[in-house]
Amino acid sequence: MPDRLMLLDTASLYFRAFYGLPDTIRRGDGTPVNAVRGLLDMIARLTTDYGATHLIACWDDDWRPQWRVELLPTYKAHRVAEAVAGAPDVEVVPDALEAQLPMIRRVLGLAGIAIVGAPNHEADDVVGTYASHADLPVDVVTGDRDLFQVCDDERQVRVIYTARGMKNLEVITEEVVVAKYRVLPQQYADYATLRGDASDGLPGVAGIGEKTAASLLLKYGTLEGLLEAAGHPGSGMAAPVRAKLAAAADYLSVAPAVVRLVRDLDLPSPEQAGAELNPVPDEPRAELERLATEWNLGGSVRRLLTALDLRQ
Repeated sequence: MPDRLMLLDTASLYFRAFYGLPDTIRRGDGTPVNAVRGLLDMIARLTTDYGATHLIACWDDDWRPQWRVELLPTYKAHRVAEAVAGAPDVEVVPDALEAQLPMIRRVLGLAGIAIVGAPNHEADDVVGTYASHADLPVDVVTGDRDLFQVCDDERQVRVIYTARGMKNLEVITEEVVVAKYRVLPQQYADYATLRGDASDGLPGVAGIGEKTAASLLLKYGTLEGLLEAAGHPGSGMAAPVRAKLAAAADYLSVAPAVVRLVRDLDLPSPEQAGAELNPVPDEPRAELERLATEWNLGGSVRRLLTALDLRQ
């Protein structure tokens, strides 16, 4: 089997597991375990179906970095449960999911699955860095369209897109991005900036939707080129478009840095992180099997162990 690196947008997956499985799935004392079980089943299926030999669970060490908020205060503002001075803000996370996060990390650790985050950065930035520098083919698993930025057919980097559910996974390549959105992956951040994204608190440019954003980038190449043309009286740009861009000048001066992935984080290499998948050895395997019984994780743990056993 040729080597292949899989990068998980982990929060995207455990949120999907939590909302996709009933919270009546609990351990004996009533603690919910639906997100734990769902995530383990996802990993078992994804690594098997897509032939992953290496895996990194990319983690949100800071889901709303202050440097992004300083540039654009609306960034994810609707998802803040509590603002914290000098530390990451508290995200709106259901209590029943919050209670499962320590067990998710514990089980992944016992299974030998690498977990990597970066201070003051989101999991997306961790994904962006690994995907941009990996010397293996890469599959990025996410429900977040922003990660379409990393698609690169020449380097064999693609996205396994989960937005329509695990039964309807989409493989997003550079070719697919162009077909669906009429922009190249390297234009996707500019496209998202122009279009906006309410789920991330990005207002976009009023009056410019997906089709107009794509057509402008087709003509001018980049947001920088577009703004340069807007500021040049002889560029031939239509007056209404020029006016819309001018009205959004403050937003456009900061939003690109918020939307673009960071691709140069100082991270452990996949080898240093322990990304290679292997069968779980005796002691951690016994502990996983004990937890499977104690925490009502039985079938999901067994399926994960079986998937990892295939790596021997």
